[in-house]
Amino acid sequence: MSIQIGMIGVGGIGQHHLKGLLADERVRVTAVCDVNKEAAASTAEQIGAAGYTSWRELLAHEQLDALFVCVPPFAHEEIEEQAAARGIHLFVEKPIGLDLETVKRKQAAIEKAGIISATGYCLRYLDIVQQARDYLADKQIALVRGHYLTKFVETPWWRQMGKSGGQLVEQATHTLDMMRFLAGDVEKVYAQMALLASQDIDGIDIPDVSAVSLSFATGAIEQLDTCFIQADHRTGVEILGKHFRVQIDGRKLTITDEAGTRTTEATVDMYRKQDRAFVTAIETGDASLVLSPYASAKKTLAVTLAANQSAKSGTPVTISHDE
Repeated sequence: MSIQIGMIGVGGIGQHHLKGLLADERVRVTAVCDVNKEAAASTAEQIGAAGYTSWRELLAHEQLDALFVCVPPFAHEEIEEQAAARGIHLFVEKPIGLDLETVKRKQAAIEKAGIISATGYCLRYLDIVQQARDYLADKQIALVRGHYLTKFVETPWWRQMGKSGGQLVEQATHTLDMMRFLAGDVEKVYAQMALLASQDIDGIDIPDVSAVSLSFATGAIEQLDTCFIQADHRTGVEILGKHFRVQIDGRKLTITDEAGTRTTEATVDMYRKQDRAFVTAIETGDASLVLSPYASAKKTLAVTLAANQSAKSGTPVTISHDE
């Protein structure tokens, strides 16, 4: 019997997930939803699914095993709570929200329902990231350096703080999450952000450059730099300890230590691997196959929101461990 899946949001990231799900013989995508009527109808026709423009109607009329929530951060409404109450397993794209209290309420609904949850931190599924994690498992990390330096996103809502949360919350969250995955939880954050080079963009109110300093629970310290004022795209993480350095640059892993330097290229499709892990978790009941459950994504969100708060107040923000 196939796993019946619905999808809310069939834009760019939704289409990425659809490609993988349609290639999975265990899955049937039976319903899609998007506020863009044409997009919903076109996608529904292409894949032979029911099409909706209201997520409430989709949940009311469809019998689903799982739901992919691929909407912008400001548009989640009560999707997760309503789906969880129906016992529907959830895959929620990042960022999972813009308000921590709302996200905590959604997590409580997920936990109460006992469903499997996953979130869109796809970098965790790269084979080179797991190799880096294995290498670092018995080592003391002292310094972490990260960057997400790219070009402007033309999507209108992305330039509005109230809808996207800014670049760190909506985009560079991938790099921050990988830092957490490799180096552990964050205790304190201090950030500086400014809108300097992009003031000519109509309607923009998010910073275009950011410098974020973090303190990890292990005692390690970190610096993350982000911007969207470049003509190209570069993202990566570098982790240093005594006599070793681990560098992830895009899809390339370089480890340098007393034994020398070795480099490995990623070989997997991270989106496909991520989605198959979620489906397998549903199929087997083994939630441990999901590398980024909702509770973990909440911790990443807490750090990025704290960075925004710090930039606004000019003071460091401490993050409690229960966040």
